[in-house]
Amino acid sequence: MDADRRLRGPYTAGGAIASALAPTARPELVTRYDIELRAMAPDLHGLVPARRRSMADHLPRAERILVHAPRRTLRLSNGFAEFLREHLAETGPRTLVVENVHEADPTDHELLAVLRRRIGPELLTVVTGEQTVPDEPLTPEEHDVRADELEREGTIGARIGAIPYHREHGTDPHKAVEAFRSAVEWCLDAGFHDAVAELGLRALPLADPAGEPETWWRLLHSTATALGSLEREDEAEALFDLARRESVSPVTHASAAYSTGMLRVRHHDPARRDLNAALAWVNQAIAISTLLPDPRERAFKLGFDLNGRALVEVRRGDPAKALELVQEAVELAERDLRPDEHPIHRLVLRANRAQLAVMLGRPEDALEDLDAVIAADPGYPDYYIDRGNLLHRLGKRDAAIADYETAMRVGPPFPEPYYNRAEILFSIGDHRGALVDLDHALELDPEFVDGLANRAGLLAALGEYDRARADAEAGLALEPVNPYLLCALGQVEMAEGRYKEARTAFDQALEGAPSLTAAWASRGMLAFETGDPEGAVTDFTRALEPGADPALLFNRAMALRAAGRGEEATADLTRALELAPDDDDIRRELTV
Repeated sequence: MDADRRLRGPYTAGGAIASALAPTARPELVTRYDIELRAMAPDLHGLVPARRRSMADHLPRAERILVHAPRRTLRLSNGFAEFLREHLAETGPRTLVVENVHEADPTDHELLAVLRRRIGPELLTVVTGEQTVPDEPLTPEEHDVRADELEREGTIGARIGAIPYHREHGTDPHKAVEAFRSAVEWCLDAGFHDAVAELGLRALPLADPAGEPETWWRLLHSTATALGSLEREDEAEALFDLARRESVSPVTHASAAYSTGMLRVRHHDPARRDLNAALAWVNQAIAISTLLPDPRERAFKLGFDLNGRALVEVRRGDPAKALELVQEAVELAERDLRPDEHPIHRLVLRANRAQLAVMLGRPEDALEDLDAVIAADPGYPDYYIDRGNLLHRLGKRDAAIADYETAMRVGPPFPEPYYNRAEILFSIGDHRGALVDLDHALELDPEFVDGLANRAGLLAALGEYDRARADAEAGLALEPVNPYLLCALGQVEMAEGRYKEARTAFDQALEGAPSLTAAWASRGMLAFETGDPEGAVTDFTRALEPGADPALLFNRAMALRAAGRGEEATADLTRALELAPDDDDIRRELTV
């Protein structure tokens, strides 16, 4: 397979593998992984019908407002790896030789890493090389001829790979811009942000903001959106600054202001987030959108901006104000948009209203909104995660698990539903089942920090200290001050008798998360074990602040007794027995 992205763009190699195997693979297997195969090999659409679809698949581009998360491609790679592993288990081992990996798109680099990690050498051997026979140089006129030939063939792969390349090196800048525009739009819809950024940055010097302002702005906006998703916020903001200098369009200025505000509030580095600047920018967007003359355009764009300001208000600690803004956006859409217009925009507003209702202690209102959102778009997996989390919070464990399992089915594999189901399994005492789910979540994404933290804590509780330490250290390499990872590391250090190191880890965890119950409880155990019962009482008391817990009450009672405070110890044991009447340890200590 040749991985050179100048052939078929993102997944040039992945698409070639899919095209070679899908026609002979078991039909049920092809159907099960339809999203992954269609994304990697878009020219297979005639062979691979779409089974799992969301509302966005049926809408015009202008109404498909959701931008795929950067980890979308990891989901696709994991799904394709599962397809390939099962196919090879049925048909026999293969060797995959991939050339020109130095010219591959990041999607193919990620895919090859996933294939190596998730498919054993007994089924698949991956061999990569960096050089095949070099291309013969073409004249600009020959590039034109080749682009014309490829356009007549009409494949999507060429449209996002070879055609932009040949048009860029041909004689007609206008055709080059049009080729780039088509490729950028397709790749942005697919979530291939690296390709969007590369293609867009190559296209913009060729585009004319005065002669073709709409095309130029769409290229710039798409490119900046991709750059922001790739944590290249400074480059994205520089493009929006360019738009402000080049354009006098109110819509362009409103959109650039909104997008700049979102860059400031969402910056991947928390130290560089600037909520005041974000508020100023998004208010500018609101001010401009309020003046748009067309009521339908105003309802959509102003609603979008109000929703953006709601995010800023949440980060500023005012969810009530955020809810007012989202409600205003909902009412604008209901009043001024046609009933069938911008359905995804409406669903996003309702889903955000649900999250704000949860923050404000109104879970039933949130559940009503999430039920409506899922009923309208049952093929979008992320909403099931939101509703599952709410159902878990409401104590409806079986319904929550059902939502997590639906999320597993309706889209390519991702770690969150397994991680969330593991939390429920742990809460009902199925620790081994929880570990299986966490193992799978981390097989899907070894850098999933929340999964590393939970698995480290669970492994420590199960006495598997070497594995727990490995997870904690792997997670801390990614997030050095993550309090949950520090707490898990402290538990390992304590179990292995490294009390000074354990205390340091617990102290650091509590610096980052002063209300982290597990860290207070663990530090209390450390104090008790090292002969400081009064310190243990203090820490257990902090751990009990969220509410009474029989295990914590029992531990505090033991510390109180060791500190000579027998009556208080008896009171704690009595309360613990009320909460856990079948606990023999509590009952025995009450008789001492």
